[in-house]
Amino acid sequence: MRLLPALLIVAVAAGLAGCPKKPTTVPDAGEATASQDHSTTGTGDGRVGEARDLPAEGAAVGAAPAGVATIIYFDFDRSDIRPEFAGLISAHARHLAGAAGTRVRLEGHTDERGSREYNIALGERRAQAVRRALMLQGAADNQLTTVSYGEERPAVEGSDEAAYERNRRVEIVYGR
Repeated sequence: MRLLPALLIVAVAAGLAGCPKKPTTVPDAGEATASQDHSTTGTGDGRVGEARDLPAEGAAVGAAPAGVATIIYFDFDRSDIRPEFAGLISAHARHLAGAAGTRVRLEGHTDERGSREYNIALGERRAQAVRRALMLQGAADNQLTTVSYGEERPAVEGSDEAAYERNRRVEIVYGR
């Protein structure tokens, strides 16, 4: 009877940790640290392609950590986080852990290849992957919101590999 609670705790911990596909490594200093401005306008009604402000209830205005990029790029048709972005995610997680009132929206994006429905799902998987990584490193659940725009909001117009690479991303947008 005493073994049951211990097994339950182990099962829950294993489920939360998941099984990473690749080991996470910390990038060299200077990689993925360019600061970028990502402003959105309008309140939207939840339709794909429209930005929405984060809920204002109890949320403090927060800003990204200085000198840390706010975009994580992904490989084609993948939602696993590349090792070179481990340091970027750690920096954001530390920042969020130290600022409980700060809210973040994780916006998942894809390139134009694939159906609209598939790309919405892939963008959501990417946003959820970043969310899980942030939470494992100290960010709180109530600080993070995810949304998928799929292929609807490209960062770069074009139908070549250079444009595709820039569009496969998750943007970390700090609350207003």
